[in-house]
Amino acid sequence: MSRVCPVTGKGPVSGNNRSHSLRATRRKWNTNLQTRTVLVDGKETRVRMSTRAYRTLNKVEK
Repeated sequence: MSRVCPVTGKGPVSGNNRSHSLRATRRKWNTNLQTRTVLVDGKETRVRMSTRAYRTLNKVEK
């Protein structure tokens, strides 16, 4: 299962861990995907979307 939000297209981002001595090792930040029930074409469907996208959809609905 991919770590990409179907609404926003956000995916994992990579960067470096930095120790106290500033040695760099690669690391990855995954998106915060949650399973939510959303209306799509008038039907309720379960979607794994990012929390940011869900918050934005709730804001638009109100």
